[in-house]
Amino acid sequence: MTPNKIIRLAILADFSTQSLAPILKALCARHGVGLEIYEAAFDSIDIEVIDPTSELYKFKPHYVAIIMTTQQLRGKIYAAGSRKDFAESATRHLVELWSRIAERSSAQLVQATFVLPAERAFGNYEVKVPHSVGAIIADLNHGIIDAARQAGNVLICDTDFIAAEAGRQKWFDDRLWILSKALCSFDAMPRFGRSLTDIILAADGRAVKCVALDLDGTLWGGTIGDDGLESIRLGELDDGEAFVEFQHFLLELKRRGIILAVVSKNERHHALLPFQKHPDMVLKEEDIAVFIANWENKADNIKTVRRILNIGFDSIVFLDDNPFERGLVRELLPDVIVPELPDDPSLFLSTLADLALFETTSYSQADENRVAQYRQEAARHELSNEFSDIDSYLVSLDMTMKVERFSEFNLPRIVQLMQRSNQFNLTTRRYSESACTKLMCDPDYYTLTMSLKDKFGDSGLISIIILKMSDAVVIDEFLMSCRVLKRGVEAFAMNAIFELARQRGSHSVVGSYLPTPKNGMVRDFYPGFGFARVEETLHGETTWRMDVEAYSPLPHHINSWPLGEISNDPS
Repeated sequence: MTPNKIIRLAILADFSTQSLAPILKALCARHGVGLEIYEAAFDSIDIEVIDPTSELYKFKPHYVAIIMTTQQLRGKIYAAGSRKDFAESATRHLVELWSRIAERSSAQLVQATFVLPAERAFGNYEVKVPHSVGAIIADLNHGIIDAARQAGNVLICDTDFIAAEAGRQKWFDDRLWILSKALCSFDAMPRFGRSLTDIILAADGRAVKCVALDLDGTLWGGTIGDDGLESIRLGELDDGEAFVEFQHFLLELKRRGIILAVVSKNERHHALLPFQKHPDMVLKEEDIAVFIANWENKADNIKTVRRILNIGFDSIVFLDDNPFERGLVRELLPDVIVPELPDDPSLFLSTLADLALFETTSYSQADENRVAQYRQEAARHELSNEFSDIDSYLVSLDMTMKVERFSEFNLPRIVQLMQRSNQFNLTTRRYSESACTKLMCDPDYYTLTMSLKDKFGDSGLISIIILKMSDAVVIDEFLMSCRVLKRGVEAFAMNAIFELARQRGSHSVVGSYLPTPKNGMVRDFYPGFGFARVEETLHGETTWRMDVEAYSPLPHHINSWPLGEISNDPS
């Protein structure tokens, strides 16, 4: 099978990586991704990073994974003349390596943590001894995580968590280490590979965006329509506590930006009753972005959720305790993720945890407002049904656009939108935070964000445009949240691009389209504006050009600041 996309990963490690690389390739292939791997020589991390002519930089990786073992680190601790500042010094050294890579590459870094050793010279007292091996490794892990929070291009692969999950005695294989310098036991290697793959795929835009929930038997025990509010199982009695814990986890997902939807076979007023009146109900009505309760089949209701939210089926997880409903959705909507929930609700959490469905590589304050934004979108969807023509509907929204240069404040949301936008994304370039910082300070680039408001509320930052300024204005990146499709944002943005080109005296605007399995909706984006195709590669990438004088501003119904007020000074 021909992969849909190629990702280049460089592995810098102090162990033998030959058994890890095939696992990573196989896991990526399951998702239609071809993985090209550069395996640096054994224990050559410093040499590869410090030498600007090394094979690492010639490889031009999209991602660099730095993975170091407890076995090698332990030897360095034993050999240290003083252990007093060992963890702090080791952290500084890693941060220096990260900085060197960021200077010479736009790659996203993935730093693995160290696994706490299975043996303890002090027993339980080890954690109280500041310079014990276990305490030093724990301090080093804390230092790495703190430093990664400050770095714009470093993600964490929490190897210690993976080892604890497997059991440290089962993670370490001393004989295998002595014979072949393997990272861990053969049994634990696939789990580590899956974790690293999940991070890379999430950073590349593959992420769950919505959990569609059944109600009876999934959020509470019993049937609300038959049993009534007082008799459903929710709270401290019977298995009610399991449902409460499950709801707490779902609320945590909502807080980190996952959209919650309800698709229930129920009378709507019955379905809403626990959300509104049950004292042990953790989730409230306002936590649900789209609430559908009717007697239609759930596949069609999920289609409605998808249409309102404007997301792909493959970014939806459907949770239902009923095997028939799960089977129906799998059959009719094969791209939707449908976990096999156990009969015992106390096992719901551990089942989902084992599937590792909710990997993410970013978080911003905007995530906490996501449900409110999608509830607003549902209200817009309802309002649109009241109008016979689209122009009248758009005018009624009273939309206002704010256009700004990239800023430090907006960087987390900018990077997040780049990672998550797959459909309205002309090239699917995934710039890291450090790469965005470089671009916003580069005088040859013009970096723009667009944020949209209307009478229903603030949609937040919804579009990113990166322009390279030369004789022609080159559209390096143009992506947009699908939540605002068909509201005139595309016309507004293109008008802004050509106005900038006129202000700078550029003769033309040039853009590229790189096809992916998910961005077919923008295949005709450039010809739709009158651009002419000037080039097409063997991989299907097309280049388009239009003279500035040939472009006529397109009508839209969006109010905005005058474009001339946007400074090209990122400071």
